[in-house]
Amino acid sequence: MPLAREAVELLVQAARAWYFEGNQHGLRDREWMALRFLGRANRFSRTPSALAGFIGATRATASQIVKTLESKSFLVRKPSPEDKRSVLLNVTAQGEKCLSQHDPVNHVVNAVTALGTEECIRLRDSLRDILNHLDAAHQRLDASICRDCMFLAERSPSTSKGRATAEFMCRLYRAPVSLQETELLCTSFERTRDRPKIEEHLDRARVASQG
Repeated sequence: MPLAREAVELLVQAARAWYFEGNQHGLRDREWMALRFLGRANRFSRTPSALAGFIGATRATASQIVKTLESKSFLVRKPSPEDKRSVLLNVTAQGEKCLSQHDPVNHVVNAVTALGTEECIRLRDSLRDILNHLDAAHQRLDASICRDCMFLAERSPSTSKGRATAEFMCRLYRAPVSLQETELLCTSFERTRDRPKIEEHLDRARVASQG
């Protein structure tokens, strides 16, 4: 069997851990996908339309999923501070607990973690390269982490009344972004050609902490 095909078949087998028939812990796989995304999405992407686009569903289907998650007290709707006509979908403490304890992906995360930091970095970078090729072939862009986006710009931290402001700026939304927010998913993501300096710094810190 060609090596590339063998690797793809192994990826497919790993994916079976979170794609399943029926439900696990009261949620179907697409509901888990929605809860997982909203738990990792930034404030620009926790909207019903962004959720529908991410899970590949119609607005009506996404709305039904949101209602299911709300009924289980995993989600709450809040008015958007930027646009009062819009709502943000926020994962509750109960939803975060459910993700931490029962998310079907957790078994895969634990298995990858067991590889060690350097192997995890290599696996992540390899999978990113694969997704880049797929995105180019299908002329699409999926949600990804803010720190890898071409719209993220560094800016010098300043102070206002003794408090430090955000260290980064989103050039698309023209809004400040904190360091913590650069680790979140964004559906308006566009990949930068150069490896982000933030990521290089984080990877070096991760490897050093294992030394």
